[in-house]
Amino acid sequence: MTDISFQLRHQRISGQRFGDPNGTKVLALHGWLDNSASFIPLAEHLQNVDLLAIDLIGHGHSDHRSADAHYHLPDWVQDIYELTQSLGWKEFHLLGHSLGGIISSLYAATFPEQILTLTMIEAFGPLSREAESSPAQLRESVLSRIEIDKKQARHPPSLERAATARMMAGDLSRESAKLLVQRNLSEDEQGLKWRTDRRLRTISSLRMTEEQATAFLRSISSPVLAITGSTGFEKVRLNQQNRAALIKNLQATECEGGHHLHMDNPQPVAEQLLRFWQDCGTS
Repeated sequence: MTDISFQLRHQRISGQRFGDPNGTKVLALHGWLDNSASFIPLAEHLQNVDLLAIDLIGHGHSDHRSADAHYHLPDWVQDIYELTQSLGWKEFHLLGHSLGGIISSLYAATFPEQILTLTMIEAFGPLSREAESSPAQLRESVLSRIEIDKKQARHPPSLERAATARMMAGDLSRESAKLLVQRNLSEDEQGLKWRTDRRLRTISSLRMTEEQATAFLRSISSPVLAITGSTGFEKVRLNQQNRAALIKNLQATECEGGHHLHMDNPQPVAEQLLRFWQDCGTS
């Protein structure tokens, strides 16, 4: 494993690179409030793969957005585009978990010429709401932004306590929670502190309508693999059932595990990935 860092136009993005530099190129995007350590267990089971797992802006070791900015899906899509230009990657496999899977679906629809395959783990396109809910959504978002500025930053008492809290909040094993927490913590004169930008906890200003989400999914031209956990999020399962017909070339499978199955049960997930890439003739 190698720590990596790239300067984008306005922020520095960091991450971890695993495997064979001459192997199959895979860009991996983690979930909300996670980081690139999300893919450490999976990387151990992927052979002949050049896996680049990044910390999304606002997460892990990557920069935060400026004080007058917030976090929106299109901005993360732009971050990924800038990163691929910096890397010189013309074509690659895109792999995303949860929020990373949502971003990956938008990216694959927006820049289809770059994507060899798309894999979404515990995700199936963007979340959506009825158009009529938009005023209330925006109100809640603005108020949440004001409220977060009033709160003092929290300092976890210890790595172990932080891992326990993460484990209970995220329905994942202690080992997986510890991997995530270690990369999301730093230390200053007051003790441990979270690297994660707390503005990530504010409410989104707008949600896509289902019509907009449909347009993105229909624009994905690459082969798609959707992996869900046997005890994963029910909303993901429902989205997959309702939207599966929108994707031209879809394979869907279920592996044992919860929302973080790629961490807690990585081997069968890796087997599905390697088989998918091989079947697509792009491994």
